[in-house]
Amino acid sequence: MAEYLPIRTPGHVPTFKASATITAGQLVAITGSGTVGPAGATSAAWIGVAGTDAATNDSVAVYRGGTQVLVASGAVAAGDAVASAATGKVATAATPTAAQFVGIAETAAADGAKVRVAFAR
Repeated sequence: MAEYLPIRTPGHVPTFKASATITAGQLVAITGSGTVGPAGATSAAWIGVAGTDAATNDSVAVYRGGTQVLVASGAVAAGDAVASAATGKVATAATPTAAQFVGIAETAAADGAKVRVAFAR
C-alpha cells in the first residue's frame, strides 16, 4: 500500500539554506532550489520572515502566514497594503500584484521602524 507524507503542515516552520547574509526579521524570498535571501523590491517570490540571522549557506527558519513584525521602508499607515521593498523590508503599495502583495499593516510605522503585518499567504 502506498503512503503519502506532506512536506510541511500548518504551524510547521520550514528551514532553507541562506543564499546571502540574512538578518532575523527580514522578509525573505526564494532565490533558488531550497534557498532564500532578503526579498527585493516588489518581489513575487517572497515566502516569509527569517527567524534568525544567517550567513551564506547557513540554515534559516522561515516563519510563514499569520501576523509578523517587519521593518518599514518609508512611512506605512495602519490599513495600508504592503509589498516587499529592498533589503527585506516592506513598503506601502498602492496596486501590488497578487504575488507581490505581502499583507495589510496592522500598525503604523515610520521609515526604518517595526510594522506589524497580517500576511496574505
